[in-house]
Amino acid sequence: MSESEAIKGIRSAAKRRERADRTRREATAELLQFVRQAQTDGVSISRIAREAGLSRQGVYDLLAARPS
Repeated sequence: MSESEAIKGIRSAAKRRERADRTRREATAELLQFVRQAQTDGVSISRIAREAGLSRQGVYDLLAARPS
């Protein structure tokens, strides 16, 4: 692999990583919105955790996290 091919690969991977980070932030914000709504609607933290694939502590951590 030449230097220019390596640099091109690095740039491409960096762009993909940035898109993935942005997608993750957006998905986390959406999840938080639905978790808060479910909590407001009286859904238990255990049920929210189970449906979200998180531990109960993970749900509490999500609710306590500062927006990024």
